[in-house]
Amino acid sequence: MLKIFALSVVLASISARMTAYKVEQVPAPLANLGEGPHWDWQTQNLYYVDIYGGTINRFSYAENKTYSATVDKEPVISFIIPVEGNDAEFAIGIGRRVGIVTWDGKSATSKVTRLVGQVEQDDHKYKTNRFNDGKADPKGRLFAGTMQLEECEGFLDARLGALYKFTKDGEFDKLKSNIGISNGLAWNEKTNKFYYIDSCALDVKEHSYNPVSGEITNPRVLIDFSVNGERPNYVPDGMTIDSEGNLYVALWGGNKVLKVCPNSGKVIQEIDIPAEQVTSAAFGGPNLDILYVTTAATERDRPQPPPAGGVFAVKGLGVTGTKMTRANV
Repeated sequence: MLKIFALSVVLASISARMTAYKVEQVPAPLANLGEGPHWDWQTQNLYYVDIYGGTINRFSYAENKTYSATVDKEPVISFIIPVEGNDAEFAIGIGRRVGIVTWDGKSATSKVTRLVGQVEQDDHKYKTNRFNDGKADPKGRLFAGTMQLEECEGFLDARLGALYKFTKDGEFDKLKSNIGISNGLAWNEKTNKFYYIDSCALDVKEHSYNPVSGEITNPRVLIDFSVNGERPNYVPDGMTIDSEGNLYVALWGGNKVLKVCPNSGKVIQEIDIPAEQVTSAAFGGPNLDILYVTTAATERDRPQPPPAGGVFAVKGLGVTGTKMTRANV
């Protein structure tokens, strides 16, 4: 078990040897629930969503400016991923559906032009589910998971969510079931490993990953965040990976992003963020050496003081990320 905030001589010694970093707030509206950062290296833009603010967002690195748009008739948007071959198309999570939205990146409105697929439509018990985190794997296959809506009593214990893999023709495979809150996703192409977070499980699980089929097998717990078998006042949320294979795990309720070594399963650096509800992270910038971090301004209708809800750029970490992939859908 790992008590994140306990003082540790070992961790302090490691942190002291780390390159000093600085955290800057990106010029962007404060998000109700900022999530799903995706750095598109082809256009040098950071895309992300405000799930319950109902917006898709683009931070232009060149302009140092953020553009936001609502999606017609879609109040809840779970993720956004650029589509391969078209700079104006994006795969988004809308309820239990995946849609393609057309957006020029500047207009204040956008519209879903077609559906990729929909899940959990047949059983009445899933009617209060929605998509949460989603990403494209290194081959462009869309992975996305579900959870029960936060407004539902006992949603943390419902475990009605699942993780899905979509194909280009809209078909999907269920990769995992009995999930509480489907969250962080990351792939290591060098080692053919896939990393996954179910926030309710309080851990990061490592899997074997088949790059040809996209199948995941052999799950094992890499790091467990529970404290003496109990849930602490934070949970692991979104996640990204650097070029050396280290994971960066956002802590909802923890004011931090944790750098985790995949070989030892140990935390080797804590990155402080000036917001309590830290949701996810993605490497970006021209050299992929800036860690962009999304946060939330509310926690179950409890407002958080600014700059909560902001997007933050962490610079000077001394590492680079890996290129994120567009979706082939």
